[in-house]
Order: sequence, then C-alpha cells, then structure tokens
Amino acid sequence: MHDDKGLVLVVDDEPDMCWALQNLLIDSGYRIRAAQTGETAMMLLKDNKFDIALLDAKLTDIEGLDLAQRIKSADSSISIIMISGYYYKEDQSIRHAMNEGLVEGFIAKPFIHEDVVAMLQALGRPDSLPSETGTASE
Repeated sequence: MHDDKGLVLVVDDEPDMCWALQNLLIDSGYRIRAAQTGETAMMLLKDNKFDIALLDAKLTDIEGLDLAQRIKSADSSISIIMISGYYYKEDQSIRHAMNEGLVEGFIAKPFIHEDVVAMLQALGRPDSLPSETGTASE
C-alpha cells in the first residue's frame, strides 16, 4: 500500500489513455478522478479538491489550454501538466503557457511511465521539476 500523494484529475478523451494513467498513478499512491471531456472535468472540480491535473491538449469539447485556463480560474492552486501527442514541447503555445505559469509541465505522448510519476513527484519540489519530458511521435 502506497502513501496517499494527493488527488489527481486525469482528462483525456481516449478511454485507454485515461485507464493507463489512472492505473499507473494509483499504483504510485495517487487518488484519481478521470474525465473524458472538459465539461466532465469541470463538474468533478466542483466536488473535489485536486492537487494536480493531467490534461490532454486536444479534447473533443475544448482545447486543453482553454480547459487549463478554466481550471486555474476555478482553483489557482492546482498544478497542471499538459499531455499531448499533437503538440511538441517546443510548440509556441505550450512554451507560452509554461512561461505564464498556466502549465507547470509537459509530457509528450507516447510517454514513459516513470517520467509521468517523476514529474508528479517533482511538483512537491519545484526546484527539481522537469518542465518537459518525452517525445511525441505525431
């Protein structure tokens, strides 16, 4: 049994990706709530106090960066990590979001499980936060 490391919101429109992230993070000691749309994510935000949100950059109902803005407006204390197979870490919109403090990190799909866990763990130690990891294949 792992120690409770906090509540994480996982938002991805791919059910398999939600499942993979959910299981990976539960095994690492996190509590998870998952959503496949931005609308569902915002409903979950009303009833839960999240520490971290992992957001897919492209959702069926909203862009991930727009959802990040809505989440930060509702609760500025949530750390947001963008996950994408569409954007790259060098993408101007991702860099801008990171520079503005909207997004604390970026993980490219496909990702290495250990990189996801390491980034979440590093959020508690800002001096060691890897702001980006992985490489996109698209």
